[in-house]
Amino acid sequence: MSCPFCDAEGEVLGNELAYAKFDAFPVSPGHLLIIPRRHAETWFDLCAEEQAAVFSLISEAKQMLDVRFSPDGYNIGVNCGEAAGQTIFHVHVHLIPRYAGDVENPRGGVRGVIPRMQSYP
Repeated sequence: MSCPFCDAEGEVLGNELAYAKFDAFPVSPGHLLIIPRRHAETWFDLCAEEQAAVFSLISEAKQMLDVRFSPDGYNIGVNCGEAAGQTIFHVHVHLIPRYAGDVENPRGGVRGVIPRMQSYP
């Protein structure tokens, strides 16, 4: 099976080691994926230089999204492994713009991956 991220199709931002594209199934307007150019299964398979390139691109992408979409906040997330919800086994980082009122109670943010654990004292 071919990898949908190895060809960099849809690239909107990039550097030598990573690129960004809009998510095909966005959870909010502006949802981006930051993807290393080298095929690697999870975040933990990337070398330090690739991780740094991805982080650099996240910062650049945030600036672009601030101008284009004016979100009120962001979630940054990586699914590593099938048990964590990874479905495409080429590491990709989700940069998800968040908007005031997009959910009833945003408290807990990424903790919501396990809904009963999202709220805490």
